[in-house]
Amino acid sequence: MRVLLVGAGGVGTAITRIAARRSFFDHMVVADYDLARAEAAVAALGADGARFSARRTDASDASAVAALLTEERCDVLLNATDPRFVLPLFEAAAEAGAHYLDMAMSLSKPHPERPYEECGVKLGDAQFERAEAWEKAGRLALVGMGVEPGLSDVFARHAADALFDEIDEIGIRDGANLTVEGYDFAPSFNIWTTVEECLNPPVVYEAGRGWFTTEPFSEPEVFDFPEGIGPVECVNVEHEEVLLVPRWVDARRVTFKYGLGEDFIGKLKTLHALGLDSTAPVTVATDLGPARVSPRDVVAAVLPDPATLGDRMTGKTCAGTWVKGVKDGEPREVYLYHVVDNEWSMREYGCQAVVWQTAVNPVVALELMAAGTWSGAGVLGPEAFAPGPFLDLLTAYGSPWGLREQ
Repeated sequence: MRVLLVGAGGVGTAITRIAARRSFFDHMVVADYDLARAEAAVAALGADGARFSARRTDASDASAVAALLTEERCDVLLNATDPRFVLPLFEAAAEAGAHYLDMAMSLSKPHPERPYEECGVKLGDAQFERAEAWEKAGRLALVGMGVEPGLSDVFARHAADALFDEIDEIGIRDGANLTVEGYDFAPSFNIWTTVEECLNPPVVYEAGRGWFTTEPFSEPEVFDFPEGIGPVECVNVEHEEVLLVPRWVDARRVTFKYGLGEDFIGKLKTLHALGLDSTAPVTVATDLGPARVSPRDVVAAVLPDPATLGDRMTGKTCAGTWVKGVKDGEPREVYLYHVVDNEWSMREYGCQAVVWQTAVNPVVALELMAAGTWSGAGVLGPEAFAPGPFLDLLTAYGSPWGLREQ
């Protein structure tokens, strides 16, 4: 297997460090708009970097990326960029006849009249519209294969297959006790993506009603996270799992709630009130004359790069799937989860916990694809595949998952 990895930021760099320890691929091309960043990711591997090379590419240019896929004879494109570039990279893989894998799906657009009641364009709609073409081409687009979405969806499928006869609700619950020394506000993940998912109308799924939306940060609840993280208030947030799980798993309700905290929510609300969450360019006077910039890009530019925060960060992050239903005629409630301690991920890989936890899952999926254990054609989510091999391999990577009876 030859892999084109597009994006050499925090998650992309973590992918290279995880993949370097595995033998399932022949070569990985690390491509980024900033060639120096791609070269740094490869150079950091040292002697383990023999199967890696660095190239420059523009993720917004589908034709250029398709040409790079062909030139480098890559079998699969792994997208480690932010969601703005999902569609051009998705299209590039299709044009080049390669398989495709991402960790976040094509962007949504709120309903123009009823944004907090009805869905407009949903996350992933633009990709699922192409499902038939991918199926006819005999190529696999494995979408939403990070940690959330990704591992959380694998957990949902495992619960449906092995733990329940009927499922009332599947709720993704994400929480952490991470702190960053020296910063009042330092998100542990890409701020562009964080703003997008937190300020868009959250989506909820209910059988018989389908998908609908609510107000941002709605339905607060306190969820007790395992391994010493403890109780964290979680709120509804727009996320891909709610759009993916019901396509393959029978559940009466599906939700996603994120443990953000009152202070974080307050700062996001302030960004929104000031219009600093907008992606529409505005004209700004500079020493070199007027410039057109996106307010959200300015926010991202002034905040620290999450990938650089590991040395200042302490604590753990938890991604998991809470499931409530019936097994053998008795009510059952479980939480399937994956916890990463920042001290461990920094010591073992030199990557902070959140980016490492995101990065390990697409590498596991690639290994299953290379072995033919996971195969198919079309646009498919993680729920479309047998969960057992994935969960076993994740444990073999040295990062076991857990199950807690509620």
